[in-house]
Amino acid sequence: MVQGRGSAMAVAVTAMLCMLLLHFDMAHAATYSVGGPGGWTFNVSGWPKGKSFKAGDILVFNYSPAAHNVVAVNRAGYSSCSTPRGAKVYTSGKDRIKLVKGQNFFICSFTGHCQSGMKIAVNAV
Repeated sequence: MVQGRGSAMAVAVTAMLCMLLLHFDMAHAATYSVGGPGGWTFNVSGWPKGKSFKAGDILVFNYSPAAHNVVAVNRAGYSSCSTPRGAKVYTSGKDRIKLVKGQNFFICSFTGHCQSGMKIAVNAV
């Protein structure tokens, strides 16, 4: 009977430690408003410069859905300002996107917008 209680206690302690670690990781995620006060708009491609991003950080894209969108693309889509087949398109005007480790690329797919600097590349470590 004593051994059963010890096992249950070990499971409970392990579960608590896992929950604390998960909370610790989430508590350190930062939230960034893309483009700052001006939001997701033209000539925003330089916005990430000088910022340090981590996997799990949240990018908030604020914009008018009638005028813009956000498309998560690959490097080729970013370079060519094109939307690859199957790309995730965001249209809420208040999109919250969690960064994954490595390169994250976003463009506006409205005609001419990406070519006018409405794209960002973010590296998350």
